[in-house]
Amino acid sequence: MLAVAILALSAVRPAVPASVLTLRGGVSNAPKVQYHAMAAGGAAKTKEPVPANLLSGALSGAYVSFAAVLSITVASALGDVSPGVSKLVFGGLFPIALLHILAGGNQLFTGNTAACAMAYYEGLIDMDALIRNWVVTYAGNLAGSIAFLEAFKMTGLLTGSTAKMAAGITAGKIKATFMQQVVKGIFANWLVCLGVFMATGESDLVGKMVGAWFPVSAFVMIGFEHSIANLFLLPLGLAAGADATVMDTITKNIIPVTIGNIIAGAVVFGGSYSYLYGALGGHTKD
Repeated sequence: MLAVAILALSAVRPAVPASVLTLRGGVSNAPKVQYHAMAAGGAAKTKEPVPANLLSGALSGAYVSFAAVLSITVASALGDVSPGVSKLVFGGLFPIALLHILAGGNQLFTGNTAACAMAYYEGLIDMDALIRNWVVTYAGNLAGSIAFLEAFKMTGLLTGSTAKMAAGITAGKIKATFMQQVVKGIFANWLVCLGVFMATGESDLVGKMVGAWFPVSAFVMIGFEHSIANLFLLPLGLAAGADATVMDTITKNIIPVTIGNIIAGAVVFGGSYSYLYGALGGHTKD
């Protein structure tokens, strides 16, 4: 009788469209659908008025800063533990930054390097719109990061183990060569864009959380470099007494990492998926 009931239910169950992948507990858009959804989202981002784009970017900068402060505060409080444990905790907490940004629909430069490039490849925007969005979003991310830093310094919490770890992070982030930083920037944003891509295909918060969490956690634990995170982490370390200058952080980290992030989003990720599912590969949307 049970077998008959199961067969009867399966016979009346609605068919799942080919445009989605079935998952336990729900459905997820197929990669081609996700690609074109992300491209359309990138086009929409470029149409946001400049003041709104700046505010949206500033909120993203603040959310990244919140995650960085949380990660440093908790990881530094572990005391004398294995470096692997500290990395695991830091990397496990940091992805809340992308989750908050995705849930709020805010603009993040690193994700936009892929989304807006995809929109450009699909003919949805022109180059001027792409460049304008990247510049305005980056400026907003920077403004939010610096504003958060100044407010955080007023709390009196940048002390003890938190300050020590913050200073150490900044000192470590300016030691690599220019090309090493570029490549670390490529790897970091490749994973961030993958997280955005997977989250784009999910319709509920839990799905978006799972999609975003693991790629971001991976880049943090490995030690790759993310320009927007560094817009907060590096000044935080300077404020905590790191043996470095503002120019050190800009020339030895921010510039090469930003270049790497752009290459990852616009070429490695956006270009590859446009070739697989979009105009660069001669494919139509439908």
